[in-house]
This record gives sequence, C-alpha cells and structure tokens, in this order.
Amino acid sequence: MEKIQSKLDTGSEDFLKNKQAFLQHLNQFKQRLMKVTDRTGEEAVQRHIKRGKLLARERIQLLTDRGSFFMELSPFASWDQYNNDFPSAGIITGIGIVHGRETVIVANDATVKGGTYIPETIRKHLRAQEIAMKNHLPCVYLVDSGGVFLPEQARVFPDRDHFGRIFYNQARMSAMGIPQIAVVMGSSTAGGAYVPAMCDETIMVRHQATVFLGGPPLVKAATGEVVTAEELGGADVHTSLSGVADYLAENDRQALELCRDILARRNKTLHRFADRQTPEDPAYDPAELYGVIPSDLRKGLDPYEVIARITDGSRFHEFKARYGTSLVTGFAHIMGYPVGIIANNGILFSDSALKATHFIELCKKRFIPLVFLQNIAGFIVGKEYEQAGIAKDGAKMVHAVATANVPKFTVITGRSYGAGNYAMAGRAYDPELLFMWPNAEIGVMGGEQAAMVLTMVKEDQMRSKGLTFSNEEKEKMEQEILLRYKMENSAWFSTSRVWDDGIIDPAMTRQYIASGISMTLYHEWDQPSQGIYRM
Repeated sequence: MEKIQSKLDTGSEDFLKNKQAFLQHLNQFKQRLMKVTDRTGEEAVQRHIKRGKLLARERIQLLTDRGSFFMELSPFASWDQYNNDFPSAGIITGIGIVHGRETVIVANDATVKGGTYIPETIRKHLRAQEIAMKNHLPCVYLVDSGGVFLPEQARVFPDRDHFGRIFYNQARMSAMGIPQIAVVMGSSTAGGAYVPAMCDETIMVRHQATVFLGGPPLVKAATGEVVTAEELGGADVHTSLSGVADYLAENDRQALELCRDILARRNKTLHRFADRQTPEDPAYDPAELYGVIPSDLRKGLDPYEVIARITDGSRFHEFKARYGTSLVTGFAHIMGYPVGIIANNGILFSDSALKATHFIELCKKRFIPLVFLQNIAGFIVGKEYEQAGIAKDGAKMVHAVATANVPKFTVITGRSYGAGNYAMAGRAYDPELLFMWPNAEIGVMGGEQAAMVLTMVKEDQMRSKGLTFSNEEKEKMEQEILLRYKMENSAWFSTSRVWDDGIIDPAMTRQYIASGISMTLYHEWDQPSQGIYRM
C-alpha cells in the first residue's frame, strides 16, 4: 500500500487563508460545545448538585472505563430552537467503553426542564436504541426524567416514532437478547416508568429515585388518596415490595458501580472485521486539515490530502485511479481497521458512479467497512448525459449503497447536495454513523442555484399574467432566498434537528470512524448473496 505524497504547502497563502477561515468555524464549534456541556453556573444545575446528585455527563464518566473515549452523539440537538432552553435536547447519548466493550448509553439530564422529552429528545433516544439494535450492543439507561414535555405533547406522543416507540424498541431489543440495564437516579414518571420496568435489571438510588405511572398529584385527583412520592414509588418500595427494581444503591456512585458489575458479566464474542492491524498515526498532521478545507466550498477539496490525514501511515491503495476520476476509491487502514474509502473529487458522472458500484461490491464481498467522504454538488445534468443514461448509472450506485452488507460511515466534509447525498450514503441510506464538519452544508441545492431557479419560475409566472418583474424585486427575492438557504443548509440547522450524529472536529475524524467500526464488531453481518458484477 503506497504512501500518499502530500502536495500541501503549509506556508502558502492559500493554506493560511483557508486555515484562518476554518478556525472561525472551529472556534464557534468549541464555544458552542462548551455552552451545552459546561453549565455549572446555571440555577437548575446548582439545585441538582445540592440534592447530592451527579450531573449527567459526570455519571457517564464514572460508568465508562477511565480514560476511554466517549463518542457523544448529537450534542447540539435543538440548538437555536426553543429559545435555547433545551441544551443537547435534555439527554446525553453515545457509545462508551465499559469493561473494554462498547456500550450504548442514554442519560437524561434533569437540569434541563426536569429531563422531559421534546421531539429532538425522542430522536436522540430512538437513534441510540437503533445503534444498539443494529450492532447488538448493551444499552444502559441513566434515568432521571419527568416524561413528556407537556407543551410539546402533540409533537411527541401520537406518531409511530414518538415517545411510545422507546418502549416498543425495548421489547424488541429484549427479544434479540440485547442486555438493557436501567439505573434510576431521579424521576421515572408516567410512560417513562416503562423504561426501568422493561429492562433486564434495574438499580434505584435511595431517597432520589422514584418510579410511578401517576405521581402524587394525579393519584390525589383520581382517587383522593394522599401519598408521598417515596411511599408511592421510591427505591425502598420497588426493591422490597413491588419487585420493579432489583438493586438498591445509596447514592449515584454506588449505583454506577453496581451497573459496571452487571455489565462485566456480558458475552464478549466478536464477529467480523476483527483482523485489526497495529494502529499507526498518519504521516501528516490531521490538524493540517484546517488549511486543506477551502474557505469557499465552491472550490475543490482535494480528497487525497484529506485521506492522507486520516489513514494509518497516510497509505492508500487506490482502485481504478485512471477511471471516473471525479470519484476517488481505494483501500486503507484507520487506527488498524481495514476500510474502503469513497471520496468525492467533483461532480458525479456515469463512469464515477459505475466505478463506485464496482468498488462497493468488492468491499461487500471482502467484508470491508465503507467510509464515504462527502463533498458533492450532485450528479451531472444536461441533454448529453441524460441520453447517455446518467439516471440508470447513478441508480446502480444508489442500489449498491442501499444494499451494502458492511458497516458504512459518512463524513460530510463540504457540500452535500441533491441526489449526490443519496449516492454517498446520506442519512436515508442508514450509515452506521454520519458526522459533519463545522463548515459543511446539506440541502437539495446551494443557495445560488435555488435563487436562480426560483426567480426564473417567478419571472415566468409574472410574464404569463402580463406583469413585469423588476430588477429590484428580483434582487430582493434572490437575497431573501440566499439568506434562507444559508441558514437551512448549514451544519448547525441539520444537527439541531438530529439529521446527523453530530458535528465533529476534522482532526478527530480518525477517532470517530475507528470507534464506529469497533462498535460493529459484535454484529454478525449478512453474507453477500451474489458474486462481483463488473459495471
């Protein structure tokens, strides 16, 4: 496997200009991350601490192996929504290492509106369960929640993928033999009471934890009975009388230690993709990616320079190097794991789509995980290309991506527009994980193209009515469209709505991909059903 020879001049004007521009994105990312993760000065946080309770991220830290990497998912969920009153949507989810094995963790944050659920909270919770089911990973619920956020009840209760889906998933996970452990460290109220009730084993913290379908006010209203929360559903009640819980802990720390003890008894059988080599750092500094990323996304992002800073030893065995050059494909290792990389190098043509299809079939047959580096404006358009069959050739690539029986990981490094998003394993194609760099954009098309199309349509409509569309009106409309698309196509708009698994620092891309591959090692993937068909 050959080492990529970087052509990057870190002292050049372009590099320094790009780096300066990207550092603005990175600084914004770090400031916002600090805002949602470090909230110690807030009144709700202080009240929580005074009750003798640990914060959600402190609980995760104690549960996971010391010094291990916790891959938090969607930390910016609900960002710039709800007056920013729901940092991280009031729930922390991710994949942590417990006794050396990947574990899905779902931790309610009671300092955010009592840990209640808005639409984005549910999306994060369901996404975590989806990852657990797909990869056969144990799931730990650190419960501290008041249930549904009532002002949003119409958006979180009735539909298929609303609140009730959580318990449906728990039943299915149990049937699949996936271990589920609940550690109740505060409220577990109303429908949320089913979370601990449907787990394999449940731990409750004395004088902090409560589990009940209806709290004291509801009981009084329904029956006239006056009862305290502790009498109704406290830890003593459920560990000695009802049997809802199995273990009694005196405090958060003891509860988390009990949880670790339970998880120590898990089956640790590995399946495919386990032929890991000794990890090796890239030959080039991953932080140089800050100067590789163009300040203007309309300019090309050299995929070779990106690959050279995420692969072991910066080595890359390119596949079909001379064919379909608007797409780069090839084999490499990331932190020791074998990967097949598909990276955009321009717009997708028929030959690049066929090349990708052939490469995906090779990776499927050899059980090699796929890494998609997305920076795509879409497929080529025009009479010549339509007549040559770009639609059917693109469909082959889309089909190959959709039916790939190996783990897929997607990183949006620049633009992700139109059908190019689908072909490069966008969210609709169920990649194991999908991350975005802070500079990334995602949408049907870019703002400039949208402004051009929509103003042309408007102009035609006005003309058909015998009206004129002045230059001033046209310019105003274009500016409004550009501003709207700039907001809606941004990585922040996407991640706030949990359309991805989070925004990440480009220099950490290797870590996230490798952690993602590691979590798939416990899943037995399907055998390919056919041989390799050359496109």
